[in-house]
Amino acid sequence: MKQIMIAGCVLAMSSTAWAAEPLSFDNPEDVLQINRKIQCSTVDGEPVVYYWNGYAFSRRQGEADRRLFRVEGMNIRACASISHPEYGDGYRLVSREILLYLDPETNEILSTWDNPWTGETVDVLHVANDPVNFTAYVNGPRGPLRWNGQSTDGGWWFTNTVPLFYSNPLASEFQSEIGGTYHATEMFNFFGNDADVLDPETTTAEAWVGWVRMSDWLPWMRMQGREGVIYFSTAGRKLEGGYDALPEFFRAEIERHYPEYNQAPPLDDTRPNVTSWSYFLGVARGEIEAPDRSN
Repeated sequence: MKQIMIAGCVLAMSSTAWAAEPLSFDNPEDVLQINRKIQCSTVDGEPVVYYWNGYAFSRRQGEADRRLFRVEGMNIRACASISHPEYGDGYRLVSREILLYLDPETNEILSTWDNPWTGETVDVLHVANDPVNFTAYVNGPRGPLRWNGQSTDGGWWFTNTVPLFYSNPLASEFQSEIGGTYHATEMFNFFGNDADVLDPETTTAEAWVGWVRMSDWLPWMRMQGREGVIYFSTAGRKLEGGYDALPEFFRAEIERHYPEYNQAPPLDDTRPNVTSWSYFLGVARGEIEAPDRSN
């Protein structure tokens, strides 16, 4: 307790009375800071790493789902403060991400895969998307920023479902005539503690994530037009120890095959985003050099 003398009177005041007001889920400026603490850090350029793992399954009519792969993923990111003449203050997130395909029984990182439907042995192309960036503002094209989640009993959570339906990067000029539009859904569930995100003094917040993805077959699987989809079911979290807290095997894989992925892209990165499909296209055309796993 603190005591303050005012006009001869002693007033006893709790030290907490001097603490800054907590952030609010109802204030657009606070929501911007809350979202930034969940996604990265309020310190420009401070690296943050998300890590997740789980399994990928097949889904085809008339047959049981198959567990195809164990998957291990990471995204290394950083944020920078920006402003827009119309949208106001905001931040830009820059990131790179890797998703590895492992044997579901041995956990060995795969170089090839035996396709059970075609009988063909194919080369595995792991995901290496660089960059994966986005921006957020207090007042965006849809109006003031709003909190999309819920909070109760000291915890928060929110769901972000992203349906995707657009021209496939691998499409021909006659794709609308023959079909094959890229069709997928990304489903994210984030969780955390109110104390972290609402404290104006903290620069980042603990966060857990569930990631589910449903899409067409991966192009390197060479499914030759067969009916069906692949879906991923994973969970993970923001790593308190950053890059060094990744599993040892994952860091070894990065150091050997993806050395630039130990840090986020430059804060002023303006390159177009890369997806697993556009990455495959770049490798197929020889514009991107995939890691050599033959030795």
